[in-house]
Amino acid sequence: MGLNWYEPTISGIGSTSSDSRPVSTDSKVAEKIAFDIKIEKFDETAKIKIIKEVRTFTDLELKEAKELVEKVHVVVKKGLKKEEAGPIVDKLKELGATVVLE
Repeated sequence: MGLNWYEPTISGIGSTSSDSRPVSTDSKVAEKIAFDIKIEKFDETAKIKIIKEVRTFTDLELKEAKELVEKVHVVVKKGLKKEEAGPIVDKLKELGATVVLE
Protein backbone atom coordinates (compact mmCIF):
# COMPACT_ATOMS: atom_id res chain seq x y z
CA MET A 1 0.00 0.00 0.00
CA GLY A 2 3.03 2.25 0.18
CA LEU A 3 2.61 3.14 3.86
CA ASN A 4 5.62 3.22 6.10
CA TRP A 5 4.52 2.20 9.60
CA TYR A 6 7.66 3.57 11.23
CA GLU A 7 7.47 7.12 9.88
CA PRO A 8 4.99 9.66 11.23
CA THR A 9 2.20 10.42 8.81
CA ILE A 10 1.54 13.93 7.63
CA SER A 11 -1.97 15.23 8.11
CA GLY A 12 -3.64 18.59 7.85
CA ILE A 13 -4.27 18.64 11.60
CA GLY A 14 -1.60 19.48 14.15
CA SER A 15 1.95 20.65 13.92
CA THR A 16 4.08 19.93 10.87
CA SER A 17 7.29 20.70 12.73
CA SER A 18 10.31 18.63 11.81
CA ASP A 19 11.36 18.56 15.47
CA SER A 20 10.45 15.08 16.72
CA ARG A 21 11.79 15.42 20.29
CA PRO A 22 9.30 14.78 23.07
CA VAL A 23 8.07 17.88 24.88
CA SER A 24 9.15 18.06 28.49
CA THR A 25 6.16 18.69 30.72
CA ASP A 26 8.33 19.78 33.65
CA SER A 27 9.88 22.74 31.88
CA LYS A 28 6.67 24.07 30.37
CA VAL A 29 4.17 23.92 33.24
CA ALA A 30 1.86 26.90 33.01
CA GLU A 31 1.14 28.56 36.31
CA LYS A 32 -2.57 28.99 36.92
CA ILE A 33 -3.58 32.63 37.21
CA ALA A 34 -7.40 32.44 37.38
CA PHE A 35 -9.07 30.60 40.25
CA ASP A 36 -12.63 29.61 41.07
CA ILE A 37 -14.11 29.52 44.57
CA LYS A 38 -16.19 26.40 45.14
CA ILE A 39 -18.26 25.63 48.24
CA GLU A 40 -18.13 21.88 48.97
CA LYS A 41 -20.26 21.88 52.12
CA PHE A 42 -21.17 24.11 55.02
CA ASP A 43 -22.47 24.05 58.55
CA GLU A 44 -26.27 24.45 58.55
CA THR A 45 -26.13 26.77 61.56
CA ALA A 46 -23.93 29.19 59.59
CA LYS A 47 -26.02 29.12 56.41
CA ILE A 48 -27.36 32.68 56.79
CA LYS A 49 -23.89 34.10 57.44
CA ILE A 50 -22.49 32.29 54.41
CA ILE A 51 -25.31 33.60 52.21
CA LYS A 52 -24.60 37.16 53.41
CA GLU A 53 -20.89 36.71 52.71
CA VAL A 54 -21.57 35.36 49.19
CA ARG A 55 -23.70 38.45 48.53
CA THR A 56 -20.78 40.72 49.51
CA PHE A 57 -18.52 39.48 46.70
CA THR A 58 -21.16 38.73 44.05
CA ASP A 59 -23.88 40.86 42.47
CA LEU A 60 -26.62 38.47 43.53
CA GLU A 61 -29.83 39.32 45.31
CA LEU A 62 -30.80 37.46 48.48
CA LYS A 63 -32.91 34.82 46.73
CA GLU A 64 -30.25 34.01 44.10
CA ALA A 65 -27.48 33.86 46.71
CA LYS A 66 -29.58 31.52 48.87
CA GLU A 67 -30.27 29.19 45.92
CA LEU A 68 -26.61 29.22 44.94
CA VAL A 69 -25.35 28.34 48.43
CA GLU A 70 -27.93 25.59 48.87
CA LYS A 71 -26.74 23.79 45.72
CA VAL A 72 -23.51 22.66 47.48
CA HIS A 73 -20.54 21.70 45.28
CA VAL A 74 -21.12 24.93 43.43
CA VAL A 75 -18.71 27.54 42.12
CA VAL A 76 -19.69 30.86 43.66
CA LYS A 77 -17.07 33.07 42.01
CA LYS A 78 -14.98 32.48 38.87
CA GLY A 79 -11.82 33.93 37.40
CA LEU A 80 -10.23 35.50 40.46
CA LYS A 81 -6.55 36.10 41.04
CA LYS A 82 -5.07 34.23 43.98
CA GLU A 83 -4.60 37.49 45.90
CA GLU A 84 -8.31 38.32 45.49
CA ALA A 85 -9.57 34.81 46.26
CA GLY A 86 -7.50 34.25 49.40
CA PRO A 87 -9.40 36.57 51.76
CA ILE A 88 -12.77 35.35 50.47
CA VAL A 89 -11.82 31.70 51.01
CA ASP A 90 -10.50 32.49 54.50
CA LYS A 91 -13.71 34.30 55.46
CA LEU A 92 -15.95 31.49 54.18
CA LYS A 93 -13.87 28.90 56.06
CA GLU A 94 -14.09 31.03 59.19
CA LEU A 95 -17.89 30.99 58.86
CA GLY A 96 -18.01 27.20 58.67
CA ALA A 97 -17.91 26.40 54.98
CA THR A 98 -15.63 23.86 53.32
CA VAL A 99 -14.20 25.81 50.40
CA VAL A 100 -11.97 24.69 47.53
CA LEU A 101 -9.86 27.02 45.41
CA GLU A 102 -9.74 25.53 41.92
